[in-house]
Amino acid sequence: MSTRKVTFQHTIEYEVINTANLFHPQNWALLSVGKIEDARRFVVVDANVEKYHAKAIREYFAHHHVEAKIVVFPGDEENKTFDHYLALARELDCFPIHRRDEPIIAIGGGVLTDLVGFVAASYRRGVPYVKVPTTLMGYVDASIGIKTGINFNSNKNRLGSFHAPQAVLLDKAFLKTLPRRHILNGMCEIIKLAVIKDAPLFDLLETHGAQGVNEHFQNEESVVLLDRAIAGMLEELEPNLFEEDLARKVDFGHTFSYGLETRHEAHLLHGEAVLLDILLSTLIARRRNLLTDDETRRIFHLIESLGFKLDASILDPGLLLASLTERTYHRNGLQRVPMPHGIGGCVFLNDIHADEIESAVEILQEWMTVNHEII
Repeated sequence: MSTRKVTFQHTIEYEVINTANLFHPQNWALLSVGKIEDARRFVVVDANVEKYHAKAIREYFAHHHVEAKIVVFPGDEENKTFDHYLALARELDCFPIHRRDEPIIAIGGGVLTDLVGFVAASYRRGVPYVKVPTTLMGYVDASIGIKTGINFNSNKNRLGSFHAPQAVLLDKAFLKTLPRRHILNGMCEIIKLAVIKDAPLFDLLETHGAQGVNEHFQNEESVVLLDRAIAGMLEELEPNLFEEDLARKVDFGHTFSYGLETRHEAHLLHGEAVLLDILLSTLIARRRNLLTDDETRRIFHLIESLGFKLDASILDPGLLLASLTERTYHRNGLQRVPMPHGIGGCVFLNDIHADEIESAVEILQEWMTVNHEII
């Protein structure tokens, strides 16, 4: 028997670019990668974004003499399916682009950028793409990493890949037209980072978070919040882009939330499920003396002050335990649940039991009933 070992290293490199007036003819960010002369672009646009920006997008590509095939996609969670993946792949195959220098452009929320990224990853075994997040969730979380995916067999993101974009273009002006609920949805990922790794960010949320929500992150203080959250996320992602290390701080809030989202997909947003997970995890951490009473109160007060609307009735201990079990498979046999150790600190637990989950659910339901402002 003979053996030959094959080794190859591939550099992952992409830019996260803050810009303004993305569709202004003099802004070249959208065409900053790929060829421009005699060029084509396959552009997938969220249906809600298309309502506000269809004319500007078409005029932008026409101004630069770029032939653009613009496909409108209904970017809600229930559309993150294999059928929609195939539909986009068929549209793309009817508008053949160069394999290396005509990147696909995805303009929308996290559902859209995840799905389009998976199309880009698998079409001709990988073509370049550019992400333009238009929701706060996409802005601070979904779009700035390299994971792509679709839901399959009643499981979230069960099919997918790691496929880095060539660029991520951030224009906070898109946040102006978001419904308040979707601003809060993205805020949950910022809270996650603050609690698990960044105490100064938590302080900023206490001081400026409510104003940021009310002004859709258009004020000067909000820019600091956004920039710090994105920097913190990239700090965690960059050394572990392919998740070789399965103990990830950014998985805080993403253990029990998996089951909640799967069962209640029709009316529960991703961030809302994450926030319920954060609160449950906070109570488990307090029970284990990983948080003080004062730190626990600060976390709960922050949630209350931001005006979240949460539904305690969906908290089923059996479902949450099943979600923990499923995540244990995903994390290669260990729970690896990130838990706050003080605000801004993190430890990983591998021994969470059913009684801890049941106790946390009981306390959280009681708190949410008494504090009627956030029911």
